[in-house]
Amino acid sequence: MADDLSAPLGRKKAKPARFSLNVAPDRLPLARLAFGAAALIIVGVAARILLVNDPMGGRPVAEIGVNSTHNANSLAGDLAKSPGQATITAGPEMPASGASISMVGADVPDGAPAGPGSATVPAGSVDAATASAQGLIPDLLEDSEHGAIPRMSSTGITPFDAYAQPSATPATAAGKPLIAIVVTGLGLNATGTSSAIEQLPGPVTLAFAPYGKSLPSTVGSARAAGHEVLLEVPLEPFDYPDSDPGPDTLLTGQAPRDNLNKLFTVMGKFGGYVGVINHMGARFTSSTQDFSPIMEELGARGLGYVDDGSSPRSVAPQLAAANTVEFGRADVSLDQAASKQPILDQLKALEDKATQKGNAIGVISALPVSIETLASWAKTVEDRGFTLVPVSALMHKTAS
Repeated sequence: MADDLSAPLGRKKAKPARFSLNVAPDRLPLARLAFGAAALIIVGVAARILLVNDPMGGRPVAEIGVNSTHNANSLAGDLAKSPGQATITAGPEMPASGASISMVGADVPDGAPAGPGSATVPAGSVDAATASAQGLIPDLLEDSEHGAIPRMSSTGITPFDAYAQPSATPATAAGKPLIAIVVTGLGLNATGTSSAIEQLPGPVTLAFAPYGKSLPSTVGSARAAGHEVLLEVPLEPFDYPDSDPGPDTLLTGQAPRDNLNKLFTVMGKFGGYVGVINHMGARFTSSTQDFSPIMEELGARGLGYVDDGSSPRSVAPQLAAANTVEFGRADVSLDQAASKQPILDQLKALEDKATQKGNAIGVISALPVSIETLASWAKTVEDRGFTLVPVSALMHKTAS
């Protein structure tokens, strides 16, 4: 009573607080509740780690009877009973299904070499038994990011020696004039390439551009038909890029490693060639600084170089001599006028050149009229006292 009398007028005595579940949401102690829940989870995980022996950590586990005889390995069983007494036998190796070589021409024989001493593998040089279906010899190939590129073997055999077709040479011809003809631009047109392989005699050398399709099998077919093969390398002409030899053209003023990278790119397109021949390149072949690293690489890899004779400013003869590269230079371009009679006139000029100096090299493109005219001329060339030979027979090393 006294308390009530002493309380200020207008105020009521505060009532004692009572517990109630009806608490406003904005007044719940959420932080405390979250902390408590996290603490419970941590305690639970720690307790499981300490008290439960489960090395698999809850991963699915399947029990397998290792002593089961279902699908038992009979060889393992035999070895368990009689150690060292088991005999392993294997059936003949089966070739991979679907693997094939697209041969150019139905009458072209298989591309595999016959063995040492055959047209593609000279005796005592490399192991012909390991040659691929295209007649390529592993000892003469180097794996690179650009594919397999030619190299000299560990015993010093060169691709030039291994892939050169056997024939008469100036030293063995007994004074008889020798003629070599190189057909360029093959591999780009399937019909023209097939015609060249089928219609031209084996001694005619075929030069393939690095841009065609199915080049390994096509080149293998050409070599199997007796043709010697060259790789065309695109080189910068004076009016580049108005005249464009194609992708990966070697250019003047470039770092040597860049031009060598381009060289390796085209070299990896196919194999089995004795050397390379320039495609265009009047500017490049006149630059000693740019051309020298390329010729040095050819010498190190045992490849020859044929100059198509289109540029009088080419330093190829001097660089080939400096790097002991097998070298040949064309004497006559046969189809600058691409019609039958002018080609026949140039073939007569080639015969005259061979008569004067004992041998001569001609270059002709893979145009249909050129192939047809050359095939007709070749049928009677022997009757006129000349011997048709692959271009390697007229190439040589000259000491610098």
